[in-house]
Amino acid sequence: MGLLSKRADKRIAAYQRELIDIHYREVDTMYRKMRGWRHDYRNHISVMKNLYRQGSFEELGEYLDMLESDLSTVDTVIKTGNPMADAILNSKLNLALSKNIPVKATVHIPMRLMISELDLCVILGNLLDNAIEASLPLPEKDRMIRIYMDIKETHLYISVTNLCAGKKMAKINGKFLSRRGDGHGFGLIRIDGIVEKYGGYVNRNSEDGAFTTEILLPLQ
Repeated sequence: MGLLSKRADKRIAAYQRELIDIHYREVDTMYRKMRGWRHDYRNHISVMKNLYRQGSFEELGEYLDMLESDLSTVDTVIKTGNPMADAILNSKLNLALSKNIPVKATVHIPMRLMISELDLCVILGNLLDNAIEASLPLPEKDRMIRIYMDIKETHLYISVTNLCAGKKMAKINGKFLSRRGDGHGFGLIRIDGIVEKYGGYVNRNSEDGAFTTEILLPLQ
């Protein structure tokens, strides 16, 4: 059992490193797009001024529509007050929207938390990756992810809900199984391990065509 446990720990650690690399690449890509758009900002203004002076209002309208569409792909929508949470949540928000999955988010958290940025990245990244994956089998009109984060007395409360297709998710030994295939179950293990490390609480519920994960983490 000791050898098997060590092998499992190594696989989980390797999965965690891979996950963090993916998340940071996603965040870096988002910020590169934002920096690129800002770099072109003066050029956009110049073009619009020229169109206005020429009275080319139809072309100006089309140019504005193009800019609005372009900006929507890099706009930071969720502002929590915590830089790492902002980066991860907005990265996953853009990923969900690129797959035609609407996201409703209400997030209020302090700038500084007891949980490390690495652990926060693992929790939020896994929760939203799972929610996105579970949403894809649904018709686009039925897709939806809801994110809620706030302070509940002395704890940070995290809730992620996604609509899902089919029956309730199966359980073994009281725990839900991941539908994302071999290896992806480590995401659930990592979440549970981090919550346990901080003396928190995690609850998962599958009913009425929706799957919800709730997490409580101490603030101190």
